Amino acid sequence: MQITDLAISAVKLIVPKKFGDSRGFFSEVYNVKALAEAGITELFVQDNQSLSAETGTIRGLHFQKPPHAQAKLVRVTRGRILDIAVDLRRASPTYGQHVSAELSADNWAQLLVPVGFAHAFCTLEPNTEVIYKVTDYYAPAADAGILWSDPDLGITWPIEADKAVLSDKDARLPRLRDLGAVF
Repeated sequence: MQITDLAISAVKLIVPKKFGDSRGFFSEVYNVKALAEAGITELFVQDNQSLSAETGTIRGLHFQKPPHAQAKLVRVTRGRILDIAVDLRRASPTYGQHVSAELSADNWAQLLVPVGFAHAFCTLEPNTEVIYKVTDYYAPAADAGILWSDPDLGITWPIEADKAVLSDKDARLPRLRDLGAVF
């Protein structure tokens, strides 16, 4: 397993080894021991999966507030996404900054989004499937987010704003400056 820090070092790009032959491939995509040896000790308690039918579907920027905050380990099993993590930790020197990585079924990369970050992705292909592990159960009262297109974040999305496919909820999320301290 190859583990790389991104520009915000708390966010990690993880690429499991993939062994292929004429039958297909095998990959160990999650190994608690290997991750712990790399300093990643989060305990994941739930797996989530989404299918986005259209290219340009944006899901996020989501997070759960304490005491139900979640770290996420995100991977793509079909298609391609631009995955984004925004630092919401007020005491962090990278507060309000973001990192991104392209995840795809082809590159087999995963993104570790730690507690204290908002998470979103934009699909780059139709019929994209995303699977992600989380470290706490879904808690509706803790569900929160920030507006994907908040200009203060400076995120360059691979889709024009008027072509983005969004849920009503995601289209109405507050801007970062209106959020207040969460982490």
